[in-house]
Amino acid sequence: METIPFTEGMADLLAFISAHKSAVDCVVVSDSNTVFIDWILGAAGLRSAVDRVLTNPARFDERGYLRVRRHHAHDCARCPVNLCKRKALEQYLAERAAGGGSDYCRIFYVGDGGNDLCPTSCLRGGDVVMPRRGFTLEGLLSKLQARESSPLKARVVPWSSGTEVLGELRAHMLLPSRP
Repeated sequence: METIPFTEGMADLLAFISAHKSAVDCVVVSDSNTVFIDWILGAAGLRSAVDRVLTNPARFDERGYLRVRRHHAHDCARCPVNLCKRKALEQYLAERAAGGGSDYCRIFYVGDGGNDLCPTSCLRGGDVVMPRRGFTLEGLLSKLQARESSPLKARVVPWSSGTEVLGELRAHMLLPSRP
């Protein structure tokens, strides 16, 4: 687990986020589990980049077996039974607002899998969804955008490397926030 390489440029992206915590929050929404994500971030020295991980809780039991539980229950027909990324994202945003946190002026949603489509439905007009080129999410978003009455509001910016995601993030940091 600790030797799994990051996609090209992703370590640089997370290092940038870590260095700019006053301006950027990083929330990981993953269908993996807490043990694997913690191992990967820890091995890369990038835990400080991530503010919150929304994933399936896991632990090793007394026999050394990894036990993984589902993140939450939900009724979304599009998502696996253990995690609806839209519901997880919406709950996180609601908790943040209830805790006195301000609304984000812009959300960047970076993903590649089919289960990353659902959360794009809660993104707003000034938000950005970044599907990885050549992966399932890019194809699903392309089909969604081709529909005459596409519900997608966020701008779609495909990426191949973390360097492209970082460039998009930097460009938006220079733009004025929406009201």
